[in-house]
Amino acid sequence: MVQTIRIEAEARERAGKGAARATRRGGRVPAVIYGAKEEATLLSLDPRDVMKEMHKGGWQSHLYEVAVGGKAERCLMREVQFHPVKDTPIHVDFQRLAPGQLIRVKVPVVFQNEDSAPGIKEGGVLNVVRREVEVMSDPDQVPEQFEIDLASAAIGDSLRWSNVADAKGTKPVIVGRDFVVATIAPPTVEEEVVVQAPVAAPAPAPKGKGKK
Repeated sequence: MVQTIRIEAEARERAGKGAARATRRGGRVPAVIYGAKEEATLLSLDPRDVMKEMHKGGWQSHLYEVAVGGKAERCLMREVQFHPVKDTPIHVDFQRLAPGQLIRVKVPVVFQNEDSAPGIKEGGVLNVVRREVEVMSDPDQVPEQFEIDLASAAIGDSLRWSNVADAKGTKPVIVGRDFVVATIAPPTVEEEVVVQAPVAAPAPAPKGKGKK
């Protein structure tokens, strides 16, 4: 299950640029929750909470529980606008999740039996194309990781989405092809370059004495 991050918020009564500027002057970040065929919810956030999520990275794949006015709503953080000079958050958009709605997340890929893979034993190199795979998933069933077994992987083999041991009900964002996740590349052979010393030109013969 994906981790749910709770954010405490305060309600805002008025929309518009003037109201948003007033919110910022009060040291808060204006925000809105929209979607799921419900009326938009206006709120404000502590800027420290916003920056904390920005520093984590991957915030667009996290599931948030935004608490405002005694009600908590499950959301995705879709957009964060920043001040062009101060680089501080000035507005946040959340998308409300409807019941049964899938979310878009990135799941890390873990490779099993790398040490015993025939291709690795023969000197091949595991070339990881995608360390994460972006998928659509039920918010309550997001897998912690995908696993690919390398026990029979030989040099030249490509490990694809179809090699994932268990997709766990998720669907990849990339559709229409069995995309590559990793390959077993052949070992790199370095050619030995022999540098020969330049052959010195023969010294000119001494000039003979002329006849008197």
